[in-house]
Amino acid sequence: MDLTGAKPSITALARLARTVFSFRAMLALGLALVTVCTVSNRFNDPDLWWHLKAGEIVWNTHSVPNQDLFSFTAYGQPSTEHEWLGQLSIYATYKLGGYSGLMMWLAILGSLLFVLVFILCYRYSGNALVAFMGGLCAWFFGTVGLAIRPLLLGHICLVMELILLDLAARNRRWLWLLPPLFGVWVNCHGSFFFGLGVLFVYCVCSGIDGRWGLVVAEPSDRKTRTALAAVFGACVIALCLNPVGVQVLVYPLKVLGQQSTSMNAIDEWLPPDLRSSRGMALIAAMIAVFLLPLVRRSELRLQELLLVSVSFGLAIQHSRMLFVFGIVVSPVLCRLLGPVLEERRDGDHPILNALLMSAFLAAAIWTFPGADRISKQIRQANPAGAVAYIRRAGLSGPMLNDYRFGAYLIWTMPQHKVFIDGRGDVFDPTGILAAYGRWATLDEDPNLLLEKYRIRFCLLSTNAPMSHVLPYLAGWRRAYSDDMAAVYVR
Repeated sequence: MDLTGAKPSITALARLARTVFSFRAMLALGLALVTVCTVSNRFNDPDLWWHLKAGEIVWNTHSVPNQDLFSFTAYGQPSTEHEWLGQLSIYATYKLGGYSGLMMWLAILGSLLFVLVFILCYRYSGNALVAFMGGLCAWFFGTVGLAIRPLLLGHICLVMELILLDLAARNRRWLWLLPPLFGVWVNCHGSFFFGLGVLFVYCVCSGIDGRWGLVVAEPSDRKTRTALAAVFGACVIALCLNPVGVQVLVYPLKVLGQQSTSMNAIDEWLPPDLRSSRGMALIAAMIAVFLLPLVRRSELRLQELLLVSVSFGLAIQHSRMLFVFGIVVSPVLCRLLGPVLEERRDGDHPILNALLMSAFLAAAIWTFPGADRISKQIRQANPAGAVAYIRRAGLSGPMLNDYRFGAYLIWTMPQHKVFIDGRGDVFDPTGILAAYGRWATLDEDPNLLLEKYRIRFCLLSTNAPMSHVLPYLAGWRRAYSDDMAAVYVR
């Protein structure tokens, strides 16, 4: 029997097996397991529900709404659905797999994000163990915002941009994948604005030649600089490929300039507590970026310094930007740490790796929540009992709802227009958010708001200050209450 053709085939299969069950692949799968375990109890983001409803509208109407459709206080006011493609993906997943499908969306995309960070860190360090540590660093900061939100897609695009820019250092043809990436990114999330800033920094630094202590800038060759400039222009043009128009492009600036009330009231827009674990890690990571080059007498690239400094400045002001900081700082730390921890090339054991990967997969499947567990999470995070009572009692008329409950009511009670929800671009410029804040914190006579909008019933958190006041107002009584919410009727 002639076996001459079998040996190369067997060798190829062995090589494939070593790649699939390599130490690097095992560590990447370990990151995915950490992510699945993290998100398994995170079906509780309050903004999920209006993202889901907006996605449903896009799915059914094949158009992107440009005004408020969900409230009676701001009905018809201009609204920028800058995340419509991300919202569509969320609703499409729900359409196919229900709430379990949404949890799968979060688990898969969250795992993909941190595996991509692992790949980026490996390219920076050439060390799988250091890259795994970089992935854990990004995961740690990312836990501040791991939820079923289009934000996750925006961060995936950011990591892909950083990978493409790193690949382009050897072959500038990779740069031409950036315009289509931005064409998708602009329709998924407003973080494209930060991504454009990243590309601008690379363009500027490509033409600088200098050394300032341990900070180094090395200019690119002329063709690369020309390609970067051309790609930057193409990315700007790609941003215009959206069905919403110029409003999408200026939306990130409007958030900073026109939503001061929401940014001063919503937790994720407030500065992080520097005494918390994430706050201390933020400071420690920034110190490490400057300390490691000093200790090892290594170089800190100018573009790295600029991006880490900008992301640090954003993170120190807004908790949600810790996610971005983790993505930006992790590969830089890995490049500085790479030579410290030398990787053993002869220590790879495919069989052991395969056993560990099988255990990881089994653990991920076991950890993934079933339908009953997801339903329990929904009930624990939302006023499901109060909504059931409102339906049974047939309550009608203008409703004043707790800010946190607005999105859930949009999804579960579309027949009742909400008073307010988490869309800052709708309720902040109109003054409704500020008026609600004064009412909810008892800064003015509560009857003023109730009479202005002729409120017939209120759905509030059981622990809200107004829950202890409303029963004492003339004409109001508590009709329903549980551990989560209470209903008050006039």
